[in-house]
Amino acid sequence: MADFLKIAILGAPGVGKTAIIQRFVWNQFAEGARAPHSGVYHPSVVLNDRIYHLVILDIPALTCFLPPPRPQEWIERWTETGDEDIQPAHAYILVYDICCFASFEYIKAVHQLIVAKRPPGSGKVPILIVGNKRDLQRCRVAPRHNVAALVKRSWKCGYIECSAKYNWHILLLFKELLKTTGCLASRGAHASACLQGGLPTNRCIIL
Repeated sequence: MADFLKIAILGAPGVGKTAIIQRFVWNQFAEGARAPHSGVYHPSVVLNDRIYHLVILDIPALTCFLPPPRPQEWIERWTETGDEDIQPAHAYILVYDICCFASFEYIKAVHQLIVAKRPPGSGKVPILIVGNKRDLQRCRVAPRHNVAALVKRSWKCGYIECSAKYNWHILLLFKELLKTTGCLASRGAHASACLQGGLPTNRCIIL
């Protein structure tokens, strides 16, 4: 019997969230990658002899945050436009560009909205913060340890950096997300997984 896991991925325009998804699902990278018309991907993961069908939602940028407003305007502007773009999911990945401070402010606002609109009694939904474009390390706007400390201590979220261009930590970020959703029975479990469906039939990715 297979389990289903819906993952919503959000980020400002140009941060590379679509590139991350396509690198993970198809092991392909293209500058300015665009999502399919539906923005939905359906890879399957075999983890510890169990199949998980993933539904990965590539969520378009929320127009209520473009251009980034002042912090006190975030909730007000979003309330006026509604929450149809924040789709219910089992887990969220919020992507920002480590070279663009505005993209971090964007996911900060999105994180606040997800937490604010969580139904009472629904429990904590796993949220992973991802800093993309690590290959442009010299251009980053804030030290990694400062951002990681803020995210982990204040936001209570996991944090990881990656490079979709060079396929660095792409598998690791999805492995970490699967851990937080309880797909791994314990920390000592064998943390290997095979990605199937979107890839050629003779190829398997080990997380």
